[in-house]
Amino acid sequence: MKKQPEQMPEDQRFHDTYLLLKKYRDVVWGLELSVQQVKRRFQMEVGSSIEDFLESIYLAGVDFSDNGIEEQARSIEKSYQMLKLLETSVNIMRNKHKHGEMYYWLLYYSYLSPQQYRNVDEIIEMIRPHVSDISERTFFRRRKNAVEALSSILWGYTSRDSLSLLEQFFPDK
Repeated sequence: MKKQPEQMPEDQRFHDTYLLLKKYRDVVWGLELSVQQVKRRFQMEVGSSIEDFLESIYLAGVDFSDNGIEEQARSIEKSYQMLKLLETSVNIMRNKHKHGEMYYWLLYYSYLSPQQYRNVDEIIEMIRPHVSDISERTFFRRRKNAVEALSSILWGYTSRDSLSLLEQFFPDK
């Protein structure tokens, strides 16, 4: 089957969510490598593992700012927090949204699983046990809806969206 190009939504929030999801595997991989590099560097410079020595570093006030370890640790922490925000948002969507379970599997196999699948057919095959009766067109439509649902959790509703919703419940007389 011919691969359809991934279409970006017009709303910037959704565009940002697509980019975040598309980079997820690379960020996870980079984070793993960075953690290993910091651990090796600590082992070489301090002579002990981070786990064994971290508490005493803070208590002793050891300064690693001159050798770049502190900078690398901050970068790792920032990446880790971004991943945690995404994972928490995905779990909220999965557990609270009316289509959460289906949306979760669509996003998981498209963007979040450790293995990147070669094409849409492989993704659909992996999704079939979790989502019944899914064609390629349905896959793309539902995945777009899943990204939109995730975007609303990550970036929140705009004030315009909120006003529109309020007007439905409390119309002007």
